[in-house]
Amino acid sequence: MKKHSREWFDALVIAAIFATILRIFVVESYRIPTGSMEQTLLAGDFLFVNKYVYGAKVPFTDFRLPAADTVDRGDIIVFKFPKDRSLNYIKRCVAISGDLLEIRDRQLFVNGKSVALPEHAQFIGQKMPPGAADFQIFPRFSTFNKDNYGPLRIPAKGDVVELNARTYQLYGALIADEGHDISISGDQVYIDGVPKRQYTVEDNYYFAMGDNRDNSLDSRYWGFLPERDILGEAMLVYWSWDPDRSLFLDPAGKLSSIRWQRTGMTVH
Repeated sequence: MKKHSREWFDALVIAAIFATILRIFVVESYRIPTGSMEQTLLAGDFLFVNKYVYGAKVPFTDFRLPAADTVDRGDIIVFKFPKDRSLNYIKRCVAISGDLLEIRDRQLFVNGKSVALPEHAQFIGQKMPPGAADFQIFPRFSTFNKDNYGPLRIPAKGDVVELNARTYQLYGALIADEGHDISISGDQVYIDGVPKRQYTVEDNYYFAMGDNRDNSLDSRYWGFLPERDILGEAMLVYWSWDPDRSLFLDPAGKLSSIRWQRTGMTVH
């Protein structure tokens, strides 16, 4: 009896280790908490995220495993929110390192070419005219808004950017996030206490937007997405139900809200 108990215990330990390795390096489950990706993804969708494809990060280190593919325009990605890395966000990558991005009257342009709106994307708010500045928009003190944005180049590793009072709002947070102390006095920018007129970017960056364009806290509001914060690519929905119904207070209503038609739906 003891022998069989030990065998079961060993099997459970091995299964737990194997499941942990899969979760860290291959596939992880993710729940959609908000409507920022509607109608592509719905609040209450549960999906599998491919962590292997972009090179999974080894826990407690800055080392990443070799990637099977690169992040491309149009990929739906899960990443650590750069302003609070305890939170995971999901958005669509609309521009990659080195791209020139612009939004004109809600139409997205990348490198001068118009980009079609994703199949299930939507606008639910009032359109803002060009030049109507929004204080919430990145970078601060620009004339950009959610519907008229840029043009803006997405930084790439090795880019040399000019530093002055005008570009401080654009690159200040990026430079600080790359591990430097940055400050400004008048038109002079200081990095690690040394006056600088230029800075060489150390990482690749991306621009992410939600498919629910008027209800998405995305790169238009907080800036560039560092490559090191990207966790993986959304794969498929394996479960979906109404997140506003309580399983404990309204079990019948919760179970009746299961969206069976979304089970197994691939994400694109």
